[in-house]
Amino acid sequence: MDSVAMFERAAADAATVVGRVGEVDWHASTPCSEWDVEALVSHMTGGFGYLELALGDAPCAVALDEASYRAAMQRCAQRLRAPGALERRCQSPAGFEWSVAEAVCGTAMDQLVHTWDLAVAIGADPRLDPEVVEACVAMFLPRMPAVGREAGFVGNDVRVPEDAPVYAVLLGAMGREP
Repeated sequence: MDSVAMFERAAADAATVVGRVGEVDWHASTPCSEWDVEALVSHMTGGFGYLELALGDAPCAVALDEASYRAAMQRCAQRLRAPGALERRCQSPAGFEWSVAEAVCGTAMDQLVHTWDLAVAIGADPRLDPEVVEACVAMFLPRMPAVGREAGFVGNDVRVPEDAPVYAVLLGAMGREP
């Protein structure tokens, strides 16, 4: 799957769930024990800033609502489609160098996993885009969750049954109880 399309699909699904956050939900707990819903959504919007910095731009502030989230995603996607953008190099959140194309895929996975976290927190449908899940699994498992654990931002591996659906494999690898 094209990295920008992967990012757009994951972030669009995230925006939809952000749009379902009610006033009473903002301080609800999430599967990310250190964050409530507001902090989780703030982290998720930070993915746009990370990509903007990777492209050499100053990050734009993103409000915590669906329309602002979609606008930030579209702004990033437009810049990512510029000639040569994906070939640039940047630092990963874990501290190693990778291409912006890889950063885009990593951000897509972050959006995907945290969309599940957000949906669970607010009682929304937690189903994930199966094609984006498959692309993340093919690209990042088994190596990247271990890298994230070493860097301190991925929880312990959660074992899932051998016949578990692929989304459960991804979530378990990223420290979630699917």
